Amino acid sequence: MVGAAGGAADGAHFVTTYHGTYNAGYPGKRWYNSVMARGERVIAISEHIAAHLRAAHGTDPARIRIIPRGVDPRRFDPGLVPAERLAALREEWHLPEGRPVVMLPGRLTRWKGQLVLVEALAKLGGDAMAVLVGDGGSAFRAELTARAEALGVAGRLRLVGHVDDMASALLLADVVVHASTDAEAFGRTVIEAQAMGRAVVAADLGGPRETVAEGVTGWRVPPGDAAALAAALGRVLAMPDAARAAIGAAARAHVLACYSTRAMQDATLAVYRDWCDRTYSRHQARCPPAAEPRP
Repeated sequence: MVGAAGGAADGAHFVTTYHGTYNAGYPGKRWYNSVMARGERVIAISEHIAAHLRAAHGTDPARIRIIPRGVDPRRFDPGLVPAERLAALREEWHLPEGRPVVMLPGRLTRWKGQLVLVEALAKLGGDAMAVLVGDGGSAFRAELTARAEALGVAGRLRLVGHVDDMASALLLADVVVHASTDAEAFGRTVIEAQAMGRAVVAADLGGPRETVAEGVTGWRVPPGDAAALAAALGRVLAMPDAARAAIGAAARAHVLACYSTRAMQDATLAVYRDWCDRTYSRHQARCPPAAEPRP
């Protein structure tokens, strides 16, 4: 039971993590969601979510702790992917050697922006291949295929479904795209791609504003703007390989410094440890150890 001050009625401490903006489209849902904003400490997974907490729930900034999500650098390491795994995926997906690969990882759903990428592919021209990684409903999959056929780019589009080996998949890409038209709470696929040293073009909203530094660790474009996305992809693909690799290397270094799973775990444990220490100190004040008997 949550008390008025955010603690529990039995004296236990209440620490919450706020993972997303959550739908509040029907009566009572905003109040229901607000339980996650009532902790004595509220962990927000991005600056974007911290701003949402302040705006939607009036959460005191002093109670908010921003702890970004993390990526495991032992799993997402370009140096640990053998060439045969890349070759097997390239063959499975029918990707011709030498053709640029633009990849969008994400569930097949409209707000993830796959249609935006299909439109951008048609405007981009050239021979670049677009790979959509992720499962989704058959109706939207059919819509994507139909739109690609109408635009004359069906032969340059691959819908490959769920992929277990995302490290290898990302390493096949010359550019990884985040094209969501709604704000992502964080956008973990962005830092996974960056951890693999890939160039990233992301929609300029939500969490990726924090993980993609323009021209330093990637590029950002207006969400839902196929023409802007096509132009950005054209510029990135036209870069010398060494220049694109330098951006990828800077992105990986930034992820290792700021967005590792270890950093996320350590920061989360520090929040809980802080409250454990406070609780112990208050207990000691109320109930000091019994004095040793005099000899």
